Parts: sequence; structure tokens; C-alpha cells
Amino acid sequence: LAERIIGALPENPQITKVEIAGPGFINFYLTPDAYHAVVPQIIRESHDYGRSDLGKGKKVQVEFVSANPTGPLHVGHGRGAAYGAVVADLLAAVGFEVHREYYVNDAGRQMNILATSVWLRYLELAGEELAFPSNGYKGDYVWDIAATLHREHADDYRFDTDEVFKDIPADEPEGGDKETHIDALIERCRHLLGDIRYRYVFELALNTILDDIRDDLEKFGVTYEEWFSERSLVESGAVNKAVERLRHAGHLYEEKGALWFRSTDFGDEKDRVVVRDNGQTTYFASDIAYHMDKLERGFDRVIDVWGADHHGYVPRVKAALTALGDDADKLDVLLVQFAILYRNGEKLAMSTRSGEFVTLRQLRKEVGRDAARFFYVMRKCEQHLDFDLDLAKSQSSDNPVYYVQYAHARIFAVLRQASEKHFSIEPTAGDTNLELLVADHELALMKSLSRYPEVVEAAALNEEPHQLTHYLRDLANDFHTYYNAHQFLVDDDALRDARIKLILATREVLRNGLNLIGVSAPETM
Repeated sequence: LAERIIGALPENPQITKVEIAGPGFINFYLTPDAYHAVVPQIIRESHDYGRSDLGKGKKVQVEFVSANPTGPLHVGHGRGAAYGAVVADLLAAVGFEVHREYYVNDAGRQMNILATSVWLRYLELAGEELAFPSNGYKGDYVWDIAATLHREHADDYRFDTDEVFKDIPADEPEGGDKETHIDALIERCRHLLGDIRYRYVFELALNTILDDIRDDLEKFGVTYEEWFSERSLVESGAVNKAVERLRHAGHLYEEKGALWFRSTDFGDEKDRVVVRDNGQTTYFASDIAYHMDKLERGFDRVIDVWGADHHGYVPRVKAALTALGDDADKLDVLLVQFAILYRNGEKLAMSTRSGEFVTLRQLRKEVGRDAARFFYVMRKCEQHLDFDLDLAKSQSSDNPVYYVQYAHARIFAVLRQASEKHFSIEPTAGDTNLELLVADHELALMKSLSRYPEVVEAAALNEEPHQLTHYLRDLANDFHTYYNAHQFLVDDDALRDARIKLILATREVLRNGLNLIGVSAPETM
């Protein structure tokens, strides 16, 4: 069969020979000219080299981060932010119409816990002594929001501690249940403040944290086409519409006053509540409505980037879409494992509720945006990431982002030296003089450059940004090896022109690849 295939192949001037290499393999040997051709192509296409129209005409929504606005973004959110942003940019690079979205959980119990936590801290600032609930939000940012409330409204929201805690069930440290305790405090807070004042505290907490998250992400190079409100689903009737569609299709049943979705019919491990016995819809009901809304907006593909702790949610959301009559295969859920920080070889503690965590802002200030973005996407998303802070800050070849950026900066240094020596750095047109590039290091570099478009395509279609970071490290290594072995600014005009062309092409690809990861390509280091 291999012989018949080889016999049917047309002549090609870029192929020197074709050989059978054991059962199942045919090896093709290319001429140097085949690799030379990529150099003028890269210089000509510049920023567009590696881009394609593979996904032209197809709309993809990428929803990522979507952290509850109950506190600042921490380093765990940072990995989802970097990963989601690069996946979206890769898909756009190969022609898809990409819609980046953040789902704002601005309804539900966690936001009520936050609002109540802010109010209780406000009471402490107003002079009241109280035992802060074990299940409240304890971070310093809660004090900051409470201080704003106290500064702007003095004692207008103050109540006596005895009135606040009268008949409230015991908290966990006193032998009670922390969930029952905080829920009772939420109801007491709403009752004492009334709808208008409670809504003010709720909105103050929500907007303060959401503004902080938006600012944090923008400085991390992450922007969105849309910030989608969970509350808008409730207010628009979309949640009730989703529940009614499931009811009409015969997939709901009532038990103990609650309404259940029979998700076990679609492969889930157990059935799920969509309306509680108190008439309140669940988070899950909002998630069903949100995904129904996504598909109704006409996306050909919907990508959700979730934390790995949400893996149990995948089958139930897909089950709901199938029950609604939608195509669940249009939904692709990517699970991102946690990032574990190490400093001086020691693991750093993380707990959001207690307020003990490293924020994304702190990480960005310590190691810089470039290192954070690069390190976050160096591994497959489902693999745990050990983030070495000391390595990320080091200026050595062991630091992968420094190593890649240094290759880019080195090329600029060569071009500056050429100008100082009054050598022309304006390359000749087309493939002139490229036949002189025959050294092993030059052929290796050109082979790497020729691979870039297929790496971008594979990274995009497989949603694997780490393929691009690995490629960039390999390309930087090929360049540094070439740099150490050869003089670029030789006296021979033709050879110097060819080598300048090759490093200009390398510069373009390094820059294009770094830009797709959201990392800068410095001219000096």
C-alpha cells in the first residue's frame, strides 16, 4: 500500500525523496528551499502570520472567570482569567467570531451573606459589640465597604445589638448550625433595614466589589464584550420560562413542597431541585435559564471555563439542555484546576471565606502581568499548577517567560548594532540570498517558524494554550542556540541580508505568539 501511495505522488521541487519507514509510515524529505520560502512569507504577512479564516462564519461564546462578586479576585481566579482570555484570542485568531462574557452572580444567598456581613461590620464601626458570624465574609475588604457606609450615612443604619441578635439560633462555636445562624441574620437584617435600605447595602457591596473585579481584570489584560447579570434572568422571567419549559416537557415532579428536575433520566447521578419549598428558585434554575439564553442568542458553540470544583455541575447542565430540546453538544465545559503558590519552596495558604488569600492584584504586583499570564497557561487546564513566585521573578533562562522575551529583545539588540555599524537592516525583497541559509541551526530555526500556523490552529481547536507556550520556548531555544553559534552582522552583504531576514521573521513570530498569550514583547531587557 505504501509503495502504491508513493507511486501515485506527483513530482514536487520542494521534496528530495520519499521513503517507506516500516509498516504504517512514509517519510518525506524536504529541500532547504521549502523552508526558505517561509521567511519572506512571515515578513510579508507580519501580524497576520499564523492567523486564518478556519472558523469564519461561526459564532462562539466564551464565558470565563464569573467569580461571585463577594470578594476580590484571588490567584485561583487568575488562572481561569488567563486561560479563558487566551482560548478566546486563539479562536479569534483562526477566524471565529468570539463573544467574551462574564456571568455576574448578583442574586442569591452568597450575595445576601455578603450584604449582611457588611452591615454587621458597619454596626461594629458604629460602636456596637457583637459576635461576628462564623459563616460571614471576614476579609478586610468587608471592613472597607462598611466604612464607606458609615462615612456616608453615620448612624442611619444602626440598631442595638440585642435587637439584632434576639432569638437568632446559635452559631457553630456555640453548638448551633452556622448555616441556620447566618440565614436568620440575613432575614433579621432585611427586616430591620427594610427593602430600600437593605437594597442600598446590597448594591453598595455588589458594585464596590464588581468595580474592583472589572478594574483588576482590565489591568490583567482581560476584557469582555458583555457582563451578564444573573438578576436580569429572574427579572426578565427567563428563569420561570425555563422551569415552565421543563414542566411542559414532563421533566419536573413535586416532592415535599419542592419542584425537582428528573436529571437522572439524562445520566446525572441524582435529581435536582429547581424551586425550593419556600417558592424560591435555585442557583441551578438560574444556570439552566442562562444556558438556554446563550443558545437562543444564536451561538454555534458555547464554552464555559469553570473551576475544577464545579465538575459535578457539568452533567446536570447538559441534562437540562437536552431536556429543553437543545443540543447539549454545543456546550463545552473546560475545568481549570487550582493554582498553588509557592514562595521560598513553601506552599501559601488560601481561604476565601476567612479572608486569607493572595489576590490576583498582589500576584500581578509581585511578579508582573507578563509572568503571571505566561505561567498560568503553561500547563493543561485540567492539570494542577504549581506557581513558583521566585522562578517567575527571576531573570534567568530557567524562567520561561524571561527566556522567550529575551529572545525577542536580543533580536532588537542585533538590529541596533547593525544601525550603529551603518549596515542596512532593510531586507532585500522576496527570497533573495536565502539559499545561503544552509547551517543546521538556520534550518532548525526555519522549521520551527514554519510550524507556527499549525500550532495556533491546534491550540485554538483543542482549547490548549499550553501548546503555544511550549512552542515559544522551543522557538526561543532555537534562536538562542543560533545566536550563540553564528555571527549575524558578517561582512558578506548577501549572507548578512539573509541572516537579518531570518531573525526579522523570528521576531515577528515571537511577537505574534506572545501577543496571543497576552504577554508583552519587549525591545530591551
